[in-house]
Amino acid sequence: MGEKGERSKVSRIQSHEELDVYKLAFEAAMRIFEVSKSFPREETYALTDQIRRSSRSVCSNIAEAWRKRRYQAAFVSKLNDSEAEAAETQTWLRFAMECGYLSKELGQYLYQTYDYIIGKLVNMISNPTPWILHRHES
Repeated sequence: MGEKGERSKVSRIQSHEELDVYKLAFEAAMRIFEVSKSFPREETYALTDQIRRSSRSVCSNIAEAWRKRRYQAAFVSKLNDSEAEAAETQTWLRFAMECGYLSKELGQYLYQTYDYIIGKLVNMISNPTPWILHRHES
């Protein structure tokens, strides 16, 4: 899709909650929350809290980026934070799989979901122009 088509699609979005990448990240974070309820008690303050925090931070940083889209540098910075949190979540997923707390199938599915989320974020970071608010749009 060309930039004009992208701008048209973007202009219809009223909230960060309408972004495909946000929806996907939120769904993945909720899936992690549910599955992490079965993690061992001794992991409560290590793996469980960390994977929940990082997965939720992907969403919260997307929300912050959306509100900062008047300023390209701030928008891109928050998207970079979201990308980093997604990569951190992947690391915690690997630990959960290797420790046997998460099935290989579900772990790989979630890991690939975060690969897809990262790809969408990188695309937004690499081409922020359609997403940036211009003075007449605010």
